Parts: sequence; C-alpha cells; structure tokens
Amino acid sequence: MASRTLPLSTPSLQGDGIRPAWRLSATLTACLLVLSGCGGSSNDGNGGDPVAEASACTVVSGGGSVVVGSGLPGDPAAPEPASGYRVGKTAVYAKNYMVSTANPLASRAGCDVLKQGGTAADAAVAVQMVLGLVEPQSSGLGGGAFMLHYDAATRKVQAYDGRETAPAAATQNYLRWVSDTDRTLPQPGGARASGRSIGTPGAVRMLEMAQRDHGKLAWKDLFPNAVKLATDGFPISGRMAGAISGSASSLARDAEAAAYFLNADGSPKPLGTVIRNPAYATTLTTIANGGANAFYTGPVAQGIVDKIKVTSGGNPAVPITPGLTELSDLANYQAKRRDPVCTTYRDYWVCGMSPPSSGGIAVASALGILENFDLAAHKPTAIDIEGGKPTVMGVHLVSEAERLAYADRDKYVADTDFVPLPGGTWNTMLNKPYLRSRADLISPTRSMGTATAGVLGTNPQGVSLIDEKGTTHFTIVDRQGNVVVMTTTVEASLGSFHMTQGFVLNNQLTDFSATPTDSTGAAVANRVEPGKRPRSSMAPTLVFKKAADGGMGDFVMGTGSPGGGTIIQYVVKTVVGALDWGLDAQQATSLIDFGASNSATTSVGGEHPNVNTANGGANDPLVTGLRALGHTVSTSAQSSGISTIMRVQRNGASVLQGGADPRREGVVLGDTFQP
Repeated sequence: MASRTLPLSTPSLQGDGIRPAWRLSATLTACLLVLSGCGGSSNDGNGGDPVAEASACTVVSGGGSVVVGSGLPGDPAAPEPASGYRVGKTAVYAKNYMVSTANPLASRAGCDVLKQGGTAADAAVAVQMVLGLVEPQSSGLGGGAFMLHYDAATRKVQAYDGRETAPAAATQNYLRWVSDTDRTLPQPGGARASGRSIGTPGAVRMLEMAQRDHGKLAWKDLFPNAVKLATDGFPISGRMAGAISGSASSLARDAEAAAYFLNADGSPKPLGTVIRNPAYATTLTTIANGGANAFYTGPVAQGIVDKIKVTSGGNPAVPITPGLTELSDLANYQAKRRDPVCTTYRDYWVCGMSPPSSGGIAVASALGILENFDLAAHKPTAIDIEGGKPTVMGVHLVSEAERLAYADRDKYVADTDFVPLPGGTWNTMLNKPYLRSRADLISPTRSMGTATAGVLGTNPQGVSLIDEKGTTHFTIVDRQGNVVVMTTTVEASLGSFHMTQGFVLNNQLTDFSATPTDSTGAAVANRVEPGKRPRSSMAPTLVFKKAADGGMGDFVMGTGSPGGGTIIQYVVKTVVGALDWGLDAQQATSLIDFGASNSATTSVGGEHPNVNTANGGANDPLVTGLRALGHTVSTSAQSSGISTIMRVQRNGASVLQGGADPRREGVVLGDTFQP
C-alpha cells in the first residue's frame, strides 16, 4: 500500500476545541489506512479519492487525521475524566454514511462496518457489541433494547422490541417480597441487587431479528472489532471509571464483577487502566458462530440462570435473594416486530417506539399538545454553537406539555400484550382533538404544577411512578439511506451488579411497579406479571418530511437519548430545537436540557455553560423567569446522551449532518467532509 500524506487543509471533524493539532507523517498515514479499514475498497463510495478514503471513519483535527482507538495524539478514545459538558462541538457532515454513538470506540466499530458496505442494521450489531464492553454501565448482552429501522427502498418504518421479560414463575409481588409467606424485602436491601431484578435479556435476539431482516454482511463478520478490543484491552474511560467507583461496594458482592472491575485490594480500577475481558471475547465468539440461539440455550444460558439463582456473592455473609428464572425462560424469549407510533407534527411525520415503551406515545403526546402553540416565536436567544439560551416561554410551554403527556403515560401505558391502551389503540391518547383539549389546560402565566391524567376509557387504572435509570443510544445512516435509531440498556448503572461470562446482567424488572395496586386499590397497568415486559421511557425517534399527499416523505432526522424517565424530555427538546427553532444536529443535541415529568419541578440542566447556577440560579433570567411563573426549578446537572443525524441541504447537495452529546464521550464518524 502506498503511503500518502494528508494536506494540512483537511477539515476538522468534531471541532471540539480540546484536541491537540498535529501533522501526519507518510508512514503514519499508511498505518492509518490499514487501521481504519479504509484502503480504497471498490464499494467505499468515494471514487478512489485518497484523501476521502483516509478520512472516512477517522477524526480529522488541526490539519491531521487519526484513527479512533489508535492511541495516537488526537484520539478521542483517549480516556479523560467525565467532565459533564465539553464545549465547542460543531456539526459533522458526511456524504454517504454516518454513525453517532456515546463512545468513540463504538462509533469506530459501526463506521468500519458501513465503510465495508454494511447496512445500518449490520452496523448496529457491531456498535452494540462494543458498547457492551466499553460502556458496561449502560448496556450490553445482558440487557434489552428498542430499535426503529427505516428502509429507504420501501419507505417503511419497523419497530423492534428487545425488552426484557419477567420469568414465568414471577408473581405480582415478585419485587416486593421474598415470597407470599415471607413478606420481607428481597436482599440485599431491596430488589435491585438481588436476582429478582434480572429480566430475561432481549438485545441479542432483537439484533439478530433486525439484522436478518435488513442486514447485508454475514452475522459472524460483525463481531471481530469487539472481540479484538476485549482480547487486547482498552483504557477505562471517565464515565466507566465513575460508575465503577460509585458501585464498588455492590460489585464486591459478585466474585466475577469484583475480579473484573476492582483491584486485588478491593479498590475500583481507575481512569485509564487498560482492562481486558477474555470471557466477553469468548461469549462474543460463541454468539458469532452460533447465532442468538447460542446465547439463549446451552452453556451461556446456563451461566445466566446460575448467576440469577446465586444466594451469596463475593462475601458469603451477605445473603442474596435468588431470582426464579429458568433455562426455559431464555429458550422461550421472543423479540417482536411491532408497529411504530407515527403521528404528524406540523409539516412532519414523527415515528417513535410503541409499547411496552412509553417513549413514542409520550413524545408524540407532548408534540401534539405543542402543535397548538407558535413555538417558533419563542426560539432561543443568542444562538451559538452550544444551542443558545432557551426563552422562558419556550421552556414553560414545553414543560407544561410534558407534564400532561407524563400524566397520561403514567396511568395508561404498559406492555400492551397484557394491558391494552384505552380504546385498544394509541390514537385514543394521540388524536388531534384530544390533544387540543389538553393544550387548553396550559396557562401562559402560571405552571399547573402537577397534571391530572385525561379520562380515557372505563377501566380504572392505578398510577405508579417509577424512577428509571441509565441507558445509551446510537443513530446510524448507511449509504443506501437506511436508518437505525436504537436505545439500549441494562437499566441502572452497571445493572444488577451481577456479572457472568464477561457481561453485566440487567436490573430491568425494577422498571415494574413493585406494588400491584395503588393507594386507592386500583390495579397498576405496569405491575409484574409472568412473561410481561416492564414499561420503558426509551424513545428512539425518526422524523420525516410530510409529502404533498400528506403521507410520509423524505427522511429528516433520527435521534434518541439515554436518561431513564427523562429520556422523553431530552428527545422532545432535541426535536423542537431542530424542527421549530432551526438548530443544526449538534446545536439541538447540545442545547440546554430542560423539561418536566409530572411534578412541580422543572429541570434546567446546570451542567450547560449557558446556565448560571450561582446563588441557586437567582442570577439566571431563565431560572428566575420560570420561578415567576410558579415553576419549582432544579439546576441539577443532566446526563443526556443524545445522538442525532439529520439529512440537510448544503451547497445544493443533500448531505448528512450529525451531532453527539457533549455530556458524554461520543463522536460522530462517517465519510466526513467539509461542505
């Protein structure tokens, strides 16, 4: 392979202002071409342009280019302390394909697959396998996921449900009591760290289903990047280090987790430690060769069941209440194709995830309410690369709409295989007249504080509020124009703290209501039942232009975020920022996180540089303006992880524009260029 030197005019990819500028030698450039898998393949779509070939799937900064994961100067995968917010990120542009994830190594894996001619569904498999290794606090083989896939050829959106399920032996009090005769809390200290919290994982089966439907490359060829990272090792990132440190005492109860995440003296492995996971490499190889069946049956499945049934961990003095999962629960697990929730918003179609996620319905509900207001008149002021400063009225209207949306979802949305929606369809909650009546409840001069759910249907439903936790999200567009938005999770940070065969097991069942009835005695829709999937807030979202005939037109935007119950707010903020306020993909992603669930508290993310948190926010006009309207304002730091890709016109050409959340570690990669 001939070595080439990149010109110093090669454009910046991320523009984050924190990477040192440096120059590539001819020898290093040759290594870059080899490491990035960008050696001029005939299907690379770049016409043999050596500069374009070299820059695909690489970070270009300060006149040079570096492969993500190479460890060379300028590598965004170099571990840094989790900062809360990285200033200066600007939108990334690509001609043909793009991937945005919350971790540079995962973005690299997905981009390499796209570079090889793989589809968005192919790249999603590679991304998830790496995320399970480098972000075990957020997602992995032992968790679940929701995906929306857009097929550009058929113009069809398909939803995929890989949510975890409760075991067949679960009772309605499974999370509340050890048994109906032993009415004590599961141990240690409640359901989360016990075997009771662990649902049957769904991500692997779901990914296989989606890849069979829409993939192009061989399944086994989507795993080598993650296997190599697990075998050779990778440095612990800031967010992973923080998760390990915050959970060290809980991890110590599980012998495998302790051996992997902790030092011999029990201290947490710190930032930058090179960590290897041969057990994970072995599990990945098993799945690569045997498909999802090799995960849900045989030794891997047995290892999962054995861990769920443990009664003590690394410290025998600490009892652990076992779960009731059997091998049959794994063997019988089914991923599901579902119809997405697609509604119109102004001149657009917005598609989201259907139940058991509440995300699609709640986002559509909030947007349908907001459609009755002129949000464009309340766009942020002083718009800069960080998204500017939201206006008081803009935040007020969005937050009030979200309160109403959360009130309805808290009462009515659960796994529809068990509990039907009012009227048997989401249209009962999302039709235009109903949402107009909800919009009429919003006062421009005073916050409603806590909203009341609408009266929908005759069956009384109890209300139960669940404190959901962390997750991760990625967005992918391939060269054919197919799109994947996927939100994936192990629930709370590091899941249940139980680990088997190199991966963390989820604590997803704590997303159920622990009590089957509310204080009035009404049955809670989101109660535990055998085989049921807990309600989620995950909200992978696709936006399309409304066609002349009113149907679904061209792809406009794909986005989503982690954040537990606040995911809905992060997605609404981003969609409104792009569609109503004209922000680009990075600005809408970076924009101050704001919004409300159904409580008196409105969040204004204090981690953002455009928020003044001094003196409790008393010097910030946005905070004081909201308080004057009756909002209880919190300026606590928010931890969104939004990944956004938009299709835009640039200099007369249709190109991809991407943004990665500055609150996490991710980057946007693709066949990038400076338009």
